Amino acid sequence: MAHLLTPRQAEELHRALIAYLSANNLNATVAALRQELNLGEDVFDAATAKKYEGLLERKWTSVVRLQKKIMDLEARNAALQTELDTSTPTSRQNKDPVNWLPKSPARHTLQSHRKPVTCVAFHPVFSSLASGSDDQTIKIWDWELGELERTIKGHTKAVLDVDYGGPKGNTLLASCSSDLTIKLWDPSDDYKNIRTLPGHDHSVSAVRFIPSGVGGSAGNLLVSASRDKTLRIWDVSTGFCVKTLRGHAEWVRDVCPSIDGRFVLSTSDDYTSRLWDITVANPEPKTTFIGHEHVVLCCAIAPAAAYPHLAAMAGVKKPPATSTVEFMATGSRDKTIRLWDARGTCIKVLVGHDNWIRCVIATGSVDLNVRIFAN
Repeated sequence: MAHLLTPRQAEELHRALIAYLSANNLNATVAALRQELNLGEDVFDAATAKKYEGLLERKWTSVVRLQKKIMDLEARNAALQTELDTSTPTSRQNKDPVNWLPKSPARHTLQSHRKPVTCVAFHPVFSSLASGSDDQTIKIWDWELGELERTIKGHTKAVLDVDYGGPKGNTLLASCSSDLTIKLWDPSDDYKNIRTLPGHDHSVSAVRFIPSGVGGSAGNLLVSASRDKTLRIWDVSTGFCVKTLRGHAEWVRDVCPSIDGRFVLSTSDDYTSRLWDITVANPEPKTTFIGHEHVVLCCAIAPAAAYPHLAAMAGVKKPPATSTVEFMATGSRDKTIRLWDARGTCIKVLVGHDNWIRCVIATGSVDLNVRIFAN
């Protein structure tokens, strides 16, 4: 029979047993055990035995506590595994997409718009949510309390997009509309309309603040996409259009800037997406993404944290560490999401939706997973 204890551990156990038996006045048993183990008084005297008193009890209670902790951890692990299996798209046990959605009831239901809601944006610091609607208004909500804070009026046609951003320390709200304008609102001054940016010749479909970095800017640039087939770069501090991007043949539906503010990705009714380097004087499409079979409605640039997983999918050993636009996602009326690399190669087609894909968000995690959320 193999011994689980080392000789040293076995000796410690024998001495603890003798000390325990002696403390409980089981002298005959102590004498028999000493004889069996050849532990006479000259080897293990009363003074030494005193040092081992209580050791066995302490070890025993420690084992019981550890067993209870192990049982608690196993139960918690089982509960977390169940939650993971029933709430994540990556679960092998849940093939039905309905199971990926949050369960009822909703924490809050925000009701006030009189017509369809077209867009939402979360404030980067406070618990504020802005929503735009076909009813020509923007509404500001406290999403923690589920309460309407204010209604903003100013556009004369449907509000198509909203976004928070702007110069550091001075977060603004930008909105765009079918009335051909972009408006800037100041949350720190009761959402006062501080500037209106006219210039597009048709409905303005999307608006996004460009992160600071381009030309030393401090986050004061804004990009807009329009049905007039152009994208425009604006300086929100002056209200001037500093660049106009031409290349799409049809309505430009959506735009997404890179995290360093150097590039923007756009989508269009011409079935293409285009990547632009806006640091040059006269931007032209750096890459054109061709593959969708219908209008491309939305786009997202993948964060660097998603690169390892996407690189494996693309068959690339290691993407450039300095790249901010190595991979991206687009969604279309052809009911598919396509994942692309920066060279215009489609690395994956995600099929499963049974209707148009109007919004797509790409996220990355240190667990080397990339998740694509769409609706």
